[in-house]
Amino acid sequence: MKKHVLTALAIAAASLVSTQAFAQAKEGPWMVRARAVSLSSANTDSTGLGLSVNDIVLPEVDFSYFFTPNIAAELILTVPQQHDVRLNGNKIGTLSQLPPTLLVQYHFNLNGYKPYVGAGINYTKFTANDILGGAVTTDGSSWGGALQVGVDIPLSGNMYFNFDVKKVLIGTNINAGGNSLGSLRVDPLLVGVGLGWRF
Repeated sequence: MKKHVLTALAIAAASLVSTQAFAQAKEGPWMVRARAVSLSSANTDSTGLGLSVNDIVLPEVDFSYFFTPNIAAELILTVPQQHDVRLNGNKIGTLSQLPPTLLVQYHFNLNGYKPYVGAGINYTKFTANDILGGAVTTDGSSWGGALQVGVDIPLSGNMYFNFDVKKVLIGTNINAGGNSLGSLRVDPLLVGVGLGWRF
């Protein structure tokens, strides 16, 4: 349902773009975007316990620097995310994570529309977890790859409408009594819509 709402917002915002919007003011090398993001977890559990975390909607901010008109680096930041941890659908605790991501992007220019692709790396810090009263724990952090595709659509001046999709590899070991029970791969698909400002 959340994906359908985000897609509808993207179509509605894109329909507002007129030919006059393509006349952009002089743009600098920086771009800032703010998005609302729907996070859908892959929930691949190798413990055999039927573990999963819930899907959420979260705010996201990114900062991009354009080295050339086509090549940019993007740092993606968000607030700490708290998930319910479930065992066969029943909540058994919570898991909090903070997942900054750094990507290198290639931007195209198609008559004012600016689609892009990106690839990079994610570092996730698991800041706190409370699973079965602390009897079950996770690793403190994880590293993984990230892939991205999106588009910036000019609105007016240096403002853009942004639609963005990312796949980020995030996982952690599940431990109990000092022993690893296996891993839980969150590996979220992130679908976001928002606004960007180039300066």
